[in-house]
Amino acid sequence: MSILVYIEQAEGKVKKTSLEAVAFAKALANQTGEGDVVAIALGSIDSGELAGIGGAGASKVLHASDSKLNDGVIQAHASAVAQAFSSVGAKTLVLAKSSLGDAVAARLAIKLKAGLVSNVVELPNTSSGYTVKRSIYTGKAFAETSVTTENKILAIKKNAIDLILNDSKATVEPFAVTLSESDLASKITSTERATGEVLLPEADIVVSGGRGLKGPENWGMLEEMAKILGAATGCSKPVSDIGWRPHHEHVGQTGVKVAPTLYIAVGISGAIQHLAGVNSSKCIVVINKDPEAPFFKAADYGIVGDAFEVVPKLNEALKAEL
Repeated sequence: MSILVYIEQAEGKVKKTSLEAVAFAKALANQTGEGDVVAIALGSIDSGELAGIGGAGASKVLHASDSKLNDGVIQAHASAVAQAFSSVGAKTLVLAKSSLGDAVAARLAIKLKAGLVSNVVELPNTSSGYTVKRSIYTGKAFAETSVTTENKILAIKKNAIDLILNDSKATVEPFAVTLSESDLASKITSTERATGEVLLPEADIVVSGGRGLKGPENWGMLEEMAKILGAATGCSKPVSDIGWRPHHEHVGQTGVKVAPTLYIAVGISGAIQHLAGVNSSKCIVVINKDPEAPFFKAADYGIVGDAFEVVPKLNEALKAEL
């Protein structure tokens, strides 16, 4: 018996959130004695990249390289993962919570007759039954969910577990899947991807700006900070609404919800809709000249000062240290 992990990729690279799911599964296997961790990867991806999943804790990677799986058609991915689940005799499937992962997990819950828990933030408590802690209300509260089904699906919230990679390599094995016409009934005709060196959903550090920057021409200093830190850039909803920044950078309840290790907010007052999209960040730094800005109440660190004076000095200090 093994724990199976569904791997997501982007442009031939395994997503960090999927590596976190593998690390979570390894810790779970150590806790419950469910055996080893096996990953299932779909579509075209280099075997060397897949072998690296071993560094997060997987002993083996099943690779279904059928090109029909490249586009992320939900029904096809769910069917392929279900076949892998049966093949390895798994009782638990672990995956990252994401837009694709959520859709695949929902279908797999039906296929596998499995209890599904999403937004998982800790290893299950198995001392009396099987209870899982999950984040609810955009991170404002937690719920304890009891799972009574034999098969279980756990969708892991980003940064729920510390990811420490080693040099271990997983064995990569070809895995043949059978796809029906109904699995491929949907077709993705085009995909528009957000641009940038680091994309918001995957970013470990995010630098965001608000209307306090006064105009799009002043974003250069934030882009410089992002480049120094290897971060993604974001913005508040009003900024994207008035066209200063593209809509895919809008962070908040109605935009992209992020959970980076570090979130830096510059010139953002901290409306509740914005906080709902960032309150899962491990550390929040706020730079604002208004000492009464609501964002300071949610900040781990705050700087009261003019962004046009603080940010350039901070960039120079970062260049000297990094």
